[in-house]
Amino acid sequence: METFFVFALNGLSYGLLLFMLSSGLTLIFSMMGVLNFAHTSFYMLGAYFAYALTGSIGFFPALIVAPLLVGALGAAFERYSVRKVHPYGHVPELLVTFGLSYVVLEVVRLIWGPANVDYRVPEALDGALFTLANIQGHGLSWFAGAGDAAICAAAGNSCTQFPMYRGFMAMVALAMLVALWLLLTRTRIGLIIQAALTHPEMTQSLGHNVPRVMMGVFGGGCALAGLAGVIGGNAFVTEPNMAASVGAIIFVVVVVGGMGSLAGAFLASILIGLIQTFAVVIDVSVVSVMEKLGNPVAFDHWAYPILKISVSQMAPILPYLLLVLILIFRPKGLLGTREE
Repeated sequence: METFFVFALNGLSYGLLLFMLSSGLTLIFSMMGVLNFAHTSFYMLGAYFAYALTGSIGFFPALIVAPLLVGALGAAFERYSVRKVHPYGHVPELLVTFGLSYVVLEVVRLIWGPANVDYRVPEALDGALFTLANIQGHGLSWFAGAGDAAICAAAGNSCTQFPMYRGFMAMVALAMLVALWLLLTRTRIGLIIQAALTHPEMTQSLGHNVPRVMMGVFGGGCALAGLAGVIGGNAFVTEPNMAASVGAIIFVVVVVGGMGSLAGAFLASILIGLIQTFAVVIDVSVVSVMEKLGNPVAFDHWAYPILKISVSQMAPILPYLLLVLILIFRPKGLLGTREE
């Protein structure tokens, strides 16, 4: 039972990291209609900038500075590249952002090399946040930190630890979600952004610089990707292929949630995070189920190789199967409203 709770928390923390990354892409698309293929490249830059800054100023200052640097680069890219091709439609936008992703990849390889870098979790956040212990005769108990080693080592007892850094990831993602919601719904800046989205000519006539607003939105979305890179780079691996490894799953999150819907992206991120986390440990296949029911599948059956595949083996493709089902039964996504 304690393993189930920890796996659920791991799935939630991974889903919140996916949301932190997908929220910037969703924000850019919902406000500007630009599908940024280089979004995960900004995620990678956030991780590498944090790695470079951590050695000189420490992790927590880098947590603030690195996303700001990534956001500034994103704003400059929008000002001098995306804005130039925006009047010509979506295809030039896709091509220019697609080209940027390769430029960023090669620049990262030139500066930091082709191998992974030693970007580690800070010592202050290393270790266990809490321990769940299944004590024989007493049931489930909770201990702060690593718990009591004697209790965990006793016969019949089992303990599962939840990493402190996973909790920190979840806390940062939730804080970002609340801050983003307050910014868009409770401030003058959010009002101007939404007005520029729906009535750009009227907003311009009221004295607001709509192109500058869009530049800020694009830079803000890239900064969110950079923040995800700072948080996720040391939790996983910081290497030149990290952008490609999460690129596909982020677009799955955005489409499943609904193009342009932040609430949909949040729901899809949590759902996909839980699916992938639990699927890895479910070593069950149709063949094993049939054997337990006393109706084994014949080895010479034409479908036997397919029926023998377990859920854990299918874990990497489950989000894409979900994507296919969503596109068939609800093309707009779970909470999507945008028509384009």
